[in-house]
Amino acid sequence: MESMNTRQGKTSTKDITKNRHNEKIIAGKRYDTETATLVASNWNGLPDQDFRNQSESLFLTKAGSWFLVGEGGALSKYAICIGNSAHGGEKLIPLSRSEAFELLQSWGKSKAAEEHFGNEIVDA
Repeated sequence: MESMNTRQGKTSTKDITKNRHNEKIIAGKRYDTETATLVASNWNGLPDQDFRNQSESLFLTKAGSWFLVGEGGALSKYAICIGNSAHGGEKLIPLSRSEAFELLQSWGKSKAAEEHFGNEIVDA
């Protein structure tokens, strides 16, 4: 799975879902990376050893629900605080349709945005 590094404009093969199964039930809905479709991924280009490293993947379930799976280092938005220290962490976050569309746009994923939200895009 290729993803575009939007910070530095480099192409990367970092895919946080590789060899990982993320499943969570939230408000009675099951979000599962094994049964959902991976729509797009984004990585900030920093190495795993960097506390600011962050990777995110956007998924669409068969039922039409959107969710984000992200992971990052101790200085990322996915950090977990334990006592006086921070550690890298990961989260599965349900998203609305409009949040998913906004995320794709912010990542510069025009092809995926067109594929999933084409009827909501207008010419300028």
